[in-house]
Amino acid sequence: MRAYIVGMEQHSLTLSPSAAARVAAIASKQGKPAILRLAVEGGGCSGFQYKFGLADAPEGDDSVTETDGVRLVVDAVSLDLVAGCVVDFVESLGGAAFKVENPNAAAGCGCGSSFSV
Repeated sequence: MRAYIVGMEQHSLTLSPSAAARVAAIASKQGKPAILRLAVEGGGCSGFQYKFGLADAPEGDDSVTETDGVRLVVDAVSLDLVAGCVVDFVESLGGAAFKVENPNAAAGCGCGSSFSV
């Protein structure tokens, strides 16, 4: 596993190898670059919610982390809320999903897609 951060080194972000493999597979099927964008929006049952999507390229103020050739990009505003997080991909009997392990979250909801600080 090779991971590094470009820009804003004081904020560590990690994309797990399983998440990187899943992003690579999805991007390949869609014919897009292997770049996962993580953003935080207001809403959800706990106050903030995670939003995932494929990106065509990093933007100017993005923090970029790379694992196994797959990049995770986060905008500067969202970065304050997810600094230090690990983005993983988990599969269980209940389904498969990207999961954010966020040390900044004071509380979260049962589904794992929203949080509060």
